[in-house]
Amino acid sequence: MEKINKIRRKFKSYNLDGYLIPKNDEFFNEFIPEEKDYLKHISKFSGSYGLALILKKNNYLFVDGRYTVQANIQSGKNFKVITLPLTKKINNLNIKNKKIGFNPKLFNEQSLKQFSQKLGIKCIKVENNLLQSLKQKSNYSSKNKFYVLDKSITGQSSLKKIRKLESFFNKKKIDIMLITSSENIAWLLNIRGQDSDFSPLPNCFLVIDKLLRIYLFCDLRKIDMKFKKKLNYIKIFEINELENFLKKISNKNFLIDSLTCSVFFKDIIEKYNIIKINTDPIYYLKSQKNNREIKNIKKIHEYDGASLTKFLFWIQNNFKKKKITELSAQNKLLKFKKKFKQFKTMSFPTISSTGSNGAIVHYNASRKSNKILKYNNIYLVDSGGQYHFGTTDVTRTISLGVKNKKIKEVFTRVLQGHLNLSNYKIKKNTNGSVLDRVARKQLKEINLDYSHGTGHGVGYYLNVHEGPQSISKFNKIKLAPGMILSNEPGYYEKGKYGIRIENLVYVKKNKNKMKFENLTYVPIDKNLIIKKLLKSNEEKWLNQYHEQVYNKIKKYMNKNELALLKKSCSNI
Repeated sequence: MEKINKIRRKFKSYNLDGYLIPKNDEFFNEFIPEEKDYLKHISKFSGSYGLALILKKNNYLFVDGRYTVQANIQSGKNFKVITLPLTKKINNLNIKNKKIGFNPKLFNEQSLKQFSQKLGIKCIKVENNLLQSLKQKSNYSSKNKFYVLDKSITGQSSLKKIRKLESFFNKKKIDIMLITSSENIAWLLNIRGQDSDFSPLPNCFLVIDKLLRIYLFCDLRKIDMKFKKKLNYIKIFEINELENFLKKISNKNFLIDSLTCSVFFKDIIEKYNIIKINTDPIYYLKSQKNNREIKNIKKIHEYDGASLTKFLFWIQNNFKKKKITELSAQNKLLKFKKKFKQFKTMSFPTISSTGSNGAIVHYNASRKSNKILKYNNIYLVDSGGQYHFGTTDVTRTISLGVKNKKIKEVFTRVLQGHLNLSNYKIKKNTNGSVLDRVARKQLKEINLDYSHGTGHGVGYYLNVHEGPQSISKFNKIKLAPGMILSNEPGYYEKGKYGIRIENLVYVKKNKNKMKFENLTYVPIDKNLIIKKLLKSNEEKWLNQYHEQVYNKIKKYMNKNELALLKKSCSNI
């Protein structure tokens, strides 16, 4: 409570009734440095998305359905947890017309407006960071240099990518554009950095005009001569110079991104220019992987699939003999992944869960919550890797000798939803909302459902969660060749167990037809399947998938593992 009271003591100086604290920092990345995770410092909530509202007497924490259970466990003592999206039912918070402060560098106008209108609050810009007192010791190192990827990895030169923006400038009648998404700058310039624990992001901003002149703003301590030589066609400035740079631009049609441009930068640009708010076009360009990227991704999925499969065999062989916990299991998985020299780091915090912890969708094991893997239970592991030429994400749920028929029926129906997606015949207008309904069909037949989307876009040696495409109820982005998505239906019985099956797929075009092709090579546990519930085409798909898995990863197995792989991939 002391941290909360520190903020409350500042309300009077700024004539405020409350203060908003988001999850993100000024770069709006999914994973942020520990020292900038103000939401976690104030609330103890460690999920990837959330927003806290500190009032004079009450505190609220807004999260989506993935994190409701987790937020109540971590933050329920000092915060009332409210699940998004906001509904009319929450209008009894008694905060209408309250003056709520916010840091303009940490919010974009779109999200702020949606939130303030739903709650009926008045948002007041507070330039001074009221969260400064919460700042933790920084792990910053000037050794974390930016670097340039070779064309053999990216499949396309940076100059060619930059030229793709020319038609966008002409079509939208834009003079200049501010790119505030680090992942998009990374893609455009074929650069990467070390500014995130789970994604090779170079934290920076970029300005590009219709003549394709480029100005990069970053921490100059992260730039060396090798970088400058490779990108000698751009001008590089210290990141703090961006504010003055923007103030000198006037009478231009200026495009900013609605998702990542802060209120702070928008206000500066709007003063002397005509602003056009749009989605950064790079999101869509980046989502369509080229042939070289797809070829590289397929290869790293062999390494990732082999390491996860070895790990799952180790779990099933040893959980009865020795004490294996959620934490020791995820540490063991990391060791298996590190045996492949191409592996760099995890692409997100591993979800290693059993029993009731499995019901927490984005669970992170801690010393306090750590459970032992026990007989007659199931184990869910969701993990991903960053490799020098690709990003992975895969979930498997395996049996620890479980006998429960209800669990097996639910697992089989989750699998059927997974297969429905894998086999879906993609049409020209197919989008994520259509696919989301397809994946939930078998679960809904027995009145079950899950609170998260069915899939998300995945980057290429970049963010494991990438837009604009996703498989979710409200996503209307049409699928296009080269897009990579996760296929991950699930089900979660609160206080009991969780089930999820996740493969990555990509949209493959053959002549004029599009279809999904699997990228993930890890067996699906047949011990959890009720065979009689499967249709003949579903059985056929599973057998063909397992044949593919066996052929792709058998060369990485030792003698004992090969025997287990053969059994796991045999016909059902």
